[in-house]
Amino acid sequence: MAAGKEIRTKIKSVENTRKITRAMEMVAAAKMRKAQDRMRHARPYAEKIARVAAHFSQAHPEYRHPFVVSRETIKRVGLIVVTTDKGLCGGLNTNALRVALNRMKQWHESKIEVDVSVIGNKGLGFMQRLGANVASQLTGIGDTPHMERLIGPVRVMLDAYKEGRIDALYLVYSRFVTTMKQEPELRQLLPLSPEQAMEKADYHWDYIYEPEARSVVDSLMVRYIEALIFQAVAENIACEQSARMVAMKSASDNAKSVIEELKLVYNKTRQASITQELSEIVAGASAV
Repeated sequence: MAAGKEIRTKIKSVENTRKITRAMEMVAAAKMRKAQDRMRHARPYAEKIARVAAHFSQAHPEYRHPFVVSRETIKRVGLIVVTTDKGLCGGLNTNALRVALNRMKQWHESKIEVDVSVIGNKGLGFMQRLGANVASQLTGIGDTPHMERLIGPVRVMLDAYKEGRIDALYLVYSRFVTTMKQEPELRQLLPLSPEQAMEKADYHWDYIYEPEARSVVDSLMVRYIEALIFQAVAENIACEQSARMVAMKSASDNAKSVIEELKLVYNKTRQASITQELSEIVAGASAV
């Protein structure tokens, strides 16, 4: 019964793996609800400030912020990539990184250089293996994003845009649609335009600034970028927990199927061994 012992060992191993995947599925389900609530609560503010920023980009104040001024030629761009710190979440990171890689190839073909800011350990490892120019990075975000930690690597890209070292800034992240569906999204952050800020109306508003346009517009544009980055990270965390729950459930179901197949093979092997022993006993008795 050497074969039967090996099968029993495999069954035990798969059962232990199933226990782990079941536990991870339940943990991801608990975290998923909190992450989705946080993401949904952040969406209205991000959408509203994007609309306000769009009106600012079309207004005619005495001061024009650098974020709303388009550059004539694009020689270098910045790319913020948001991924997860941990794996076991299906193809979530792969899809987002594929979108980023395809766009980077298009820029390289157009002789446009790329500076990358990475949020998440998986994206950082990918960009380092790719040999990309990583200008800033942030890992270990955890389950709850904090703006004071996110603003550091983002500020590097904003300062580069203000100083003219990059001519445009893009963002890649995973957008939450449903628990079963997450979509990678590429979005242009700078320079700001009405379409990119989700404002496609044929009209625009103008404002009266107090105390002066410069201080008001500067504060608003920084808040606009911060809100979009925070929303992107919140969406990505909700996508991560949803994708991990689905992936672990699929792994648990597959483990269950493997256990059933191994048990069937074990029973067949055991029955064959018993039949062989009976045949040998009957043959021995007949010989006597």
